[in-house]
Amino acid sequence: MKKVLIIDTSILCVYLGVPGKETCGSEGNKWDKVKVYEIFEKEEKAKTTFVLPLATIIETGNHIAQANIKRYEIAKELGNLMKLTADNQNPWAAFIEQSKLWDAENLKDLADEFPNFASQGLALGDATIKRVADYYAKSGFDVEIITGDTGLKSYEPPKPELTPRRRKYKK
Repeated sequence: MKKVLIIDTSILCVYLGVPGKETCGSEGNKWDKVKVYEIFEKEEKAKTTFVLPLATIIETGNHIAQANIKRYEIAKELGNLMKLTADNQNPWAAFIEQSKLWDAENLKDLADEFPNFASQGLALGDATIKRVADYYAKSGFDVEIITGDTGLKSYEPPKPELTPRRRKYKK
């Protein structure tokens, strides 16, 4: 089964080395650049598809713009990742898949759902990342949200059940 890695803002900021955002996660789940690079390398070798949700791109861009140093250099790196995503260059998934989530019907659904999410402490960006994860899960992918945020991680879709294969016996 094909795996999809949904990348959250916290991890992308660590990956890019955004000043003030070089680590993320809680004590038992600490992420630094070495750990993120190791996971990305392992997942790329496993042919996992990397997905950058629009919320992750926007939020990371905001953090870069608010940094006190290296804004231009890091923004260029984010721009390069955006181009790889736009061009569907492995391991990055084309953003066009997510565009379905932003049509009028889905936007209205999100507007109706968001008050419940907000009351549980789930931000709008995280709610959209959850929707991206759900979209890929419904499409039959094994989905992992890579994040330092345990709240967002709890919304990760369950792993698909594997159907056992029946062996054909020769007579």
